[in-house]
Amino acid sequence: MDPLYQFKIERWVEFKLFGLDLAFTNSAFFALVATLSVIVFLAIGSRKRELVPGRLQLMSELLYGFVANIVRSTMGPAGWKFFPLTFSIFAFVLACNLLGMVPYFFTVTSHIAVTLALSMMVFIIVIGYGLYKHGFKFFKLFAPSGLPILMYILIIPVEIISFLSRPLSLAVRLFANMMAGHALMKVFAGFVVMLSGAGGVLTVFAIVPLLTNSAVIGLEFLIAFLQAYVFTLLTCIYLNDIVQEHVGH
Repeated sequence: MDPLYQFKIERWVEFKLFGLDLAFTNSAFFALVATLSVIVFLAIGSRKRELVPGRLQLMSELLYGFVANIVRSTMGPAGWKFFPLTFSIFAFVLACNLLGMVPYFFTVTSHIAVTLALSMMVFIIVIGYGLYKHGFKFFKLFAPSGLPILMYILIIPVEIISFLSRPLSLAVRLFANMMAGHALMKVFAGFVVMLSGAGGVLTVFAIVPLLTNSAVIGLEFLIAFLQAYVFTLLTCIYLNDIVQEHVGH
C-alpha cells in the first residue's frame, strides 16, 4: 500500500470558466464538509442559550472562549476586531484536521496548496490593514527605532526576509505535520496487514505495529488540535504587529 496515495487529488466534476480550471475535487468536497460541519455545530450549540448548558452548547462556548483568550493574550482589546477571522481559521483548520482522521476521508490540510492559500490570506490582510491604518509608517516595521544607523544596513534586509517568509513557514508547518502523521499511520497499518497475512509466527509480531499505530493515532488527534492552535496563535502574533498604535517602536 502506497502511504502517499491517500493524498491524491481526484477530479470529481470537471468545470471550466473563461479557461480557468475550476474542477470540483475530493479536496474541495471535504473542505466544504468541514465548513458546513462548523456552521451546523455552532448553530446547534448556540440555538438554546440555557443557564445550565448542554454538551453541544458547552463545547461551542469552550471553543469560543479558547480562541477569545488567544486573541486577548496576543493582541489585547485592539485586536478584538480580528476575532471573527481568527475564530474562523481555527474552526476550519481543526475541522479539516479531525475529518482527516476518519478512515477513507481526505485530509484537506495535508496539501500545501490549501495551507499556503490560508497563510497568504492572513499575509495579505496583515499588509492591507497595516497600510490602511498606518500608511507608509507601516514600513517602519522593518526598521525598528533606536538603532545605530549602520545597523539598519543589516537589520532591514533581515526583517524583510523574515516578514516575507511568514506565509511559507506558516503553510509548511501545518502541511508537513498533517502529511507526515497520516503517512506514518498508513505505513504502520501496512505492516499490520503484511504480518497478519504472512501466517505462522510472523502473525504474532503484527501486534507490535498495531499497538504502535494505535499510539500514533492518539498522537495525531492531539496534533490535529495543536496545529490548529499554532496556526491561529501565529496568525494573531502576525496581526499584532499592525494593530498596535506605534508600528516599529
